[in-house]
Amino acid sequence: MSSLLSAQPAAARPHSLAEDGYAIIIGCAFIAMGLMLLKQASLVTGGMAGIALLISYIVPWSPATLFILINIPFFLFGGRSMGLAFGFKTLFANIGIMVLGLSMPAALRIAQVSPLFAALFGGSIIGFGILAMARHGAGVGGVGVVALILQKSRGWNAGRTQMACDLLILLASLPLISLNRFGLSILSAAAINAVLVVNHRPGRYIGH
Repeated sequence: MSSLLSAQPAAARPHSLAEDGYAIIIGCAFIAMGLMLLKQASLVTGGMAGIALLISYIVPWSPATLFILINIPFFLFGGRSMGLAFGFKTLFANIGIMVLGLSMPAALRIAQVSPLFAALFGGSIIGFGILAMARHGAGVGGVGVVALILQKSRGWNAGRTQMACDLLILLASLPLISLNRFGLSILSAAAINAVLVVNHRPGRYIGH
């Protein structure tokens, strides 16, 4: 009996504010690094990262800066639908992505990267960055927030809405990137979503 009791999962314990902050900063670093790799390989991806990358090929601004600028309207939506704590953490996360994205090139210079590696590894670490934030009550805003709002208000499936938006973002990149880069961009978006599908399932994580 004692062995059975010891095998039971421990009760969920809320994360402390320090733990939330640390995890969000790590998530910001992962996303900033992923954006840097995808930008260096001239790729796009899904979600807000994809929109930021897409615009960065048109205007001479950093994807990290564009990431927070295009996310500003979604902070209000996120705060209203998910609560003020979520909204503040998401704002903090986006500022962190911008700061790290702007400062990272001074610490790390990527002279050459395989587009396939950038798609797989860059997409995967962006996915893990989003995962770290989600498990600590923050988000990256944008498309994900809209998908959650539409699911709550109109009953639309959030996953399908996210996939449809990702497809539109990727299709919008066709005039700017080659077909080969387009295929690899789809792979990067798949890598992001694969990380979230495998690791962010209800019942697998007892902390909150």
